[in-house]
Formats: sequence, C-alpha cells, structure tokens
Amino acid sequence: MVQKPTDELNALLEKMKPDGLDDYLRDNRKYMADEDKAFYYYMKDVLYEKNIKLKDVYSFAGVSEKYGSKIISQEKHTKDRDLIVRLCIAGHFSLLETNRALKLYGMTELYAKDRRDACLIIAINNRIFDLGRIDDILIEQGFDKLTKNE
Repeated sequence: MVQKPTDELNALLEKMKPDGLDDYLRDNRKYMADEDKAFYYYMKDVLYEKNIKLKDVYSFAGVSEKYGSKIISQEKHTKDRDLIVRLCIAGHFSLLETNRALKLYGMTELYAKDRRDACLIIAINNRIFDLGRIDDILIEQGFDKLTKNE
C-alpha cells in the first residue's frame, strides 16, 4: 500500500461535502486500506506515529517475530484476545487505540463492566506498559495473567 498520512486524508475529509465523496475515493484509492488488512494497516500507522518498531512490539509482547508478524498481517488468525491486548500494550496504545485495534481484529473491546477488563483499562489509562506490572495487578485482583508461560 502506498503511504499517505492518515491526518492528511482526515484534513481532506474534514472540509468535504457529500458530493465530493466520489472524487475523494477515486483520487485516493491507492492510499486506502484493504478491508481485509485494516487491522494490519491500523497497527502499522499507530506504531509509526509513536516511532515504535514492530520487532520491539513482538519482543515486549513476548511473541516471536515470525508468529507476531503472522498475527498482525492476519496471515494467521488468533482467538486469543489477550495476545492482541499484549501487542497493543507493547505498542503503547491508548485505550481508544487498543479498543479500535480489537474491533478491527474482530474481537470485543475492553469493557468497563468486566472486572478483569477494568484492571486493564486502568493500567492503559495510567500508561502502564510493563506487562509484568500489569500481570501483578491482575494477580492481586484474582485474575489470570495477561502473559502466558511460553
């Protein structure tokens, strides 16, 4: 995919009237995300904005680069929601960014009425990106760790 900053596209859309939509879609087709790869492009865009490398995200999330890249590119699909949350935390995602990533991957967002999710939300909102520290918080509250013993 050819790159054009999302904020540049957002600026175009901000002033656009509905009758300009066809021109926008035609003129910017090469910059648009493939819907099947929306999660991948979103992850890459957010990490690029934060100047964080994917290989560092894999390392901090506790997954191999080979496996992590298959998950992010969606070449391999996981049902492990905690893995996606770990990747987001390793990428220093905000709560909004984490929930968007989960949604794009086809998973439920972190939910304030779920006690374990509430622990994760508090950690993310307080910019706690150390998975060991988050695991300690979860264990203290009687929940399973976010990380796995791999």
